[in-house]
Amino acid sequence: MSRDKIRVLVVDDSPFFRSMLVKGLSEARDIEVVGQATDPYDARDSLESLEPDIMTLDIEMPNMNGVEFLKILLPQWNIPVVVISSRGDLADAAKRMGAADFFQKPDRTNKDSVNNFLAELPKRVRGALTKSAKMRAPERGSTNTGAGRARDGVVVALGASTGGTQATAKIIQSLPKDFPGMVVVQHMPPDFTKLYAENLDKECALTVAEARDGEKIEQGKVLIAPGGHRHMTVQKRSDGNFVRLSPGEKYCGHCPSVDKLFLSVAKELPGKNTLGVILTGMGNDGAKGLLAMRNTGSYTLGQDEKTCVVYGMPREAYEMGAVTRQAPLHSIAELLVGYVRNIK
Repeated sequence: MSRDKIRVLVVDDSPFFRSMLVKGLSEARDIEVVGQATDPYDARDSLESLEPDIMTLDIEMPNMNGVEFLKILLPQWNIPVVVISSRGDLADAAKRMGAADFFQKPDRTNKDSVNNFLAELPKRVRGALTKSAKMRAPERGSTNTGAGRARDGVVVALGASTGGTQATAKIIQSLPKDFPGMVVVQHMPPDFTKLYAENLDKECALTVAEARDGEKIEQGKVLIAPGGHRHMTVQKRSDGNFVRLSPGEKYCGHCPSVDKLFLSVAKELPGKNTLGVILTGMGNDGAKGLLAMRNTGSYTLGQDEKTCVVYGMPREAYEMGAVTRQAPLHSIAELLVGYVRNIK
């Protein structure tokens, strides 16, 4: 790791056990407790602000239990979790949800039990971090980053408008060359999208091109919808996923329309193997389609207000309940890579 100490976030609603965990971890020279949280909602905010390396998590907490939180957490944050709970009967459930380890809480009335627990705690944290690092590491001899390995069937759909040319470029430039296939609708005049794609292709590890009708969506490639009078949609076939370019009237005020793309993804490619991203832009194009994607199992991201040039399209999507997670522009590429890596 780039930092000298292992940064730990402790999550437990019990002040007694939080204090015990902090004490046990802080006595290890290579571990630093960077924050404490009392429930999953508090933990979510702390994850964003503190960026810990690993988290300890209780199961029985107010608002949401730890197993439910794991189910929501791990697709969004690529972080190892050690579940620490008195509920030993839920150990298997926690591990099925992705916990790196399960550690039984001690009997607080038994001094030997507490001391043994405190002595073992730092070892469990180090072990979970090492285990997670090995699981994420590329295979020997491979140049694959692991972000897109065996992800040929995964598709990422992205839509943007005003301010989106820079925002979209920033995301694509941050993605590895083995990232899953992407389809992009960026509101631009005719002829500009071809030049935009060509310039991005020179600046990115991914191959970027203006889409052609019937072109296959492939790992390592980004297809930009041509500006003009054709909508871009996706089509699932037995030999893969493809884009279709079809003449049509404006939809939500645009052609191509982000909504048309997202709605086709929800229809043709429902499930966790699709991801939707809505970026800065005026109006509401994309909100309805992103909601359809989320309702059919897709992971969806919306750019936050602070980093948008125009917080229109992302706001509409967020207020409609279409966004799984709202995030600043600089975090979106990392979130996409983390989610793809954890698709099972």
